Amino acid sequence: PPKMLAGDAKEYATLHDMLHDSRVRMVSLCSPRRHQQAADALCVLRSGKHALCEKPCALTERDLDILIREAERCGVILREMCETVYEQPFWTLRSLIHSGMLGDVAQVFVQKSYPMHGGRPQDDETDGGLIRWVGVHALRYVEHTTGLAIREISAARTCLGNPAPGGGLTTAATLSFTLANGGVGVAALNYLNPKGFGLWGNEHLRVFGTRGMAEITDGGARRRLILEDRDMGAFSIADESFDYYDRLIGLFEGRCTLPLTLEQELSPTRWAIRAHDSIGQRA
Repeated sequence: PPKMLAGDAKEYATLHDMLHDSRVRMVSLCSPRRHQQAADALCVLRSGKHALCEKPCALTERDLDILIREAERCGVILREMCETVYEQPFWTLRSLIHSGMLGDVAQVFVQKSYPMHGGRPQDDETDGGLIRWVGVHALRYVEHTTGLAIREISAARTCLGNPAPGGGLTTAATLSFTLANGGVGVAALNYLNPKGFGLWGNEHLRVFGTRGMAEITDGGARRRLILEDRDMGAFSIADESFDYYDRLIGLFEGRCTLPLTLEQELSPTRWAIRAHDSIGQRA
């Protein structure tokens, strides 16, 4: 089929060719094999151009640290596609938690569930695998809404339900973690979302504080706030809007900032990598 290029958009044979075009200031990466993406991003940064990476931007903590260091050294911006917390109702929940309404966050439960299909890679190198690819979303819900960093993490996983007998696809995983304030949490990740659910992603986020709890469930379709002995029902969505990609372009152009620093943005990626690696260390 004919390629559709708008205006004076240009197609390049290779990333190398694109990086030699002086018109290009920022490159958005979604490398076909995610284990190559850190190397691709490094080329972008060292060419003096900003880089926006599909998650996870790197599959090892060493590569993650190299990217962060090189972005600073080269004087360019590195970011990972991280719009999760800026979408409603999560942005409103973040504000409720930061207001102190729930008290101290003592426990968090988060779920990220997608459907199974035959195209799921049977290795962890193509898309990063369930823990590093899907787990990043779940850990963003935790850190970026509560404002609390994770301090310890471990994981368990299974291949039950894999449509390819003997394949290496992780179908479900559970992450257990401790937060910086001493709170604890659990993340449930899987490719077991049944078609009957009706939504591609089945997300749950429950935050239990010392004064109450708040939740977003069923893929964001339901929300609830309970403060001590009062059931407040569905908390209202704030009118405040935040378009991540508009602000991101503004960041690249030097006319605005983002609420999260690079280290805060990439912290869930770091902990997803550590959770993945924790399984091998116990084997």
